[in-house]
Amino acid sequence: MSWTQDLTMGMKFAVGGGREGWTRTLLTAVGVGLGVALLLITTSIPSALAARDARENDRNDFGAVMIDKAADNTLLLGVADTVYKGVDVRGRLVRAEGPDAPLPPGTHALPGDHEMLASPALRRLLASDKGALLRERLPYRITGTIADAGLSGPNELAYYAGDKHLALDEAGSVRRITGFAHLPPRDAMDPVLQLLVVIIFVVLLMPVGVFIAAAVRFGSDSRDRRLAALRLVGTDSRMTRRIAAGEALAGSLLGVLFGAGFFLTGRAFVGDIDVAGINLFPADLDPSAALAVLVVLAVPAAAVAVTLLALRGVVIEPLGVVRTSVPRRRRIWWRVLPPVAGLALLVPMLGKGRDSGHFNSTLVIGGSVLLLVGVTALLPWLIEAVVNRLGGGSTAWQLAVRRLQMTSGTAARLVNGIAVAVAGAIALQMLFAGIDGDYSKETGADTSRAQMIVQSDFTKTRTADALRSTRGVRDVLTVSRATAGRTKNAEQTSDLYSGDCAALRTLAALPSCENGDVFIATGGWDHSLTKIAGPGRRLFINSPFDDRHDRTLTWTIPASTRTVQVTADPAGQSGAGGILLTPGALPALRHLPLVNTDYISLDPSQPDATDLVRNTAAKVNPLTMVDALHEVREDNRFASVRKGLYIGAAAVLLLIGASLLVSVLEQLRDRRKLLAALTAFGTRRSTMSWSVLWQTAVPVALGLVLATGVGLGLGSVLLDMVGHPVTVDWAAVAAMAGIGGGVVVLVTLLSLPPLWRLMRPEGLRTE
Repeated sequence: MSWTQDLTMGMKFAVGGGREGWTRTLLTAVGVGLGVALLLITTSIPSALAARDARENDRNDFGAVMIDKAADNTLLLGVADTVYKGVDVRGRLVRAEGPDAPLPPGTHALPGDHEMLASPALRRLLASDKGALLRERLPYRITGTIADAGLSGPNELAYYAGDKHLALDEAGSVRRITGFAHLPPRDAMDPVLQLLVVIIFVVLLMPVGVFIAAAVRFGSDSRDRRLAALRLVGTDSRMTRRIAAGEALAGSLLGVLFGAGFFLTGRAFVGDIDVAGINLFPADLDPSAALAVLVVLAVPAAAVAVTLLALRGVVIEPLGVVRTSVPRRRRIWWRVLPPVAGLALLVPMLGKGRDSGHFNSTLVIGGSVLLLVGVTALLPWLIEAVVNRLGGGSTAWQLAVRRLQMTSGTAARLVNGIAVAVAGAIALQMLFAGIDGDYSKETGADTSRAQMIVQSDFTKTRTADALRSTRGVRDVLTVSRATAGRTKNAEQTSDLYSGDCAALRTLAALPSCENGDVFIATGGWDHSLTKIAGPGRRLFINSPFDDRHDRTLTWTIPASTRTVQVTADPAGQSGAGGILLTPGALPALRHLPLVNTDYISLDPSQPDATDLVRNTAAKVNPLTMVDALHEVREDNRFASVRKGLYIGAAAVLLLIGASLLVSVLEQLRDRRKLLAALTAFGTRRSTMSWSVLWQTAVPVALGLVLATGVGLGLGSVLLDMVGHPVTVDWAAVAAMAGIGGGVVVLVTLLSLPPLWRLMRPEGLRTE
């Protein structure tokens, strides 16, 4: 019962102590609230991404059942995806074949001919000056808006356009479906990516816990005076500590309410945030009830525990507390135990690699947490050991050093969160850099030869001439493909390519070439080519789409045909080999529906060349396939994990800055009389400003050195676990440390105006 009474009394002191008590409690509540808000956001991320994936699955049309004959419940659908200024635009052309045709999610009716249902973001873009080029590509009249259920996020660019001429084609670019189906189950995430996800959550959540632990200890100096007064009126030491815990409990409970308010406020604006391509609806951020309850219970409990733990080594007497004198030196022996224990948990998994199954999540989390906790344990000892050896220098330096010598623990608490965040960031960067090659593959594309590829039906879409006249296009090389066999219905066929000499050189190494020449390209993966093609052989040539062989050309390979070696095309694809012929060798070939591939070279001085090419292709046929060539392609899952890290890192960075600012302001407020006294004795404003900067710079520098060492150690262990050699990108490590230091310097600069306001002799007045 005494516990409850003492905690209740402490809570009353926290909210009933006048302006002083309320200010202290509000600062604690703001610090705790920021941490709680981030914890709620973090617990919402899995469900938010799951809701996003569910919407994408519900509108999926690639897994839909396709049928051959039209019916009352069938829908013709063509994929018209495009890219505008580097942003994906999801597009579908639709035509209902009956009254019961399925409706895409997020729509109430299908658009009519030349009409379009657009997402809100697409409507805004098309209505703005920035969407001028895209309006040329989408010349449809907007008649409706796609609801949230049909979009992956509020900023997604998507549309459904009606086309009364849409029909099944030989190329299969248009499908007939009866409904939208879920995507097939995805393969289980490989062990390395699972390890990466676990480490990301550990690294992002650890600084949050550190900041919450620091926030509940705001006002420790002024609290010491109150506790001494309580001892003077008759409370014993245990009761005094419980009252102090009650004050922290009040601040943490109010912080939970603040955190819920911060979370709800931030969630209202989440739709306006787009981090690395991920955009969510506010309703997606819905933390699970169990995790939310855990946060609500754990934060106040942690506040009480941290306060009691902090007061264990403090002797509170009626005339003061031990903290006001020089504390005994910190010992290091127990501080090295957490990182050593963390390494001990991770050592059994060294050298395991992805081929040995999944990593033990319990050991990974425990080991990583203990290593990062080692930063918070070692940093106070390191700061004390260093600052006790400092001295001399300017007045500002001496003021800063003396303050650090007296309150090294406070300085460590200020920097702990930064140090933990930097240590985790360095470890993550090393792991990402080490495994990047496993998930980022070189495509083999040669962007010096071509930057874009357009594929279309040769007879229906004469795109080459239109592309050549497009602004920003320097050159277009067109290659057309057919199939050739020894008999009309041959099961074994060879590819036959037609184009001018420059175009054919994209497929093979030609010694010399003139219109009318024919070549046989060997060295590809199709070793049966020699059985089909050879000088003097008679071949039957068909369209790649003509299964019935209604339109077949008969042609004999000239005796003068030369053999050449296959080479990779600009897209990096080495073909099977085949017959290469110039237009003059077989003029009748142009009457077959062939696959037409245009390799496009762009003018780098024209920034809109890519979008202009897409506009030209869309005018000829909205379903034309247009691809930009990239020399490196990244695995989608790896990219998704990296995007998730960007979101979390941005949130943690905001928390770090906001919490540090609150911490610095609280310390300045607590020292306002001291600052006023120094000013009254003639201390210059510049001296005090430099003193505050030095008080921040010294602990930050020591914290970053320690964080770099721990981060490199954790990163090395993780790389060894996944079977990669340990390599360090020192530039990236310096960047991580620089970002952490930059946040602290920025916060310190923001605290200077309040410092100058406190440096007034009027601050010595009291009642």
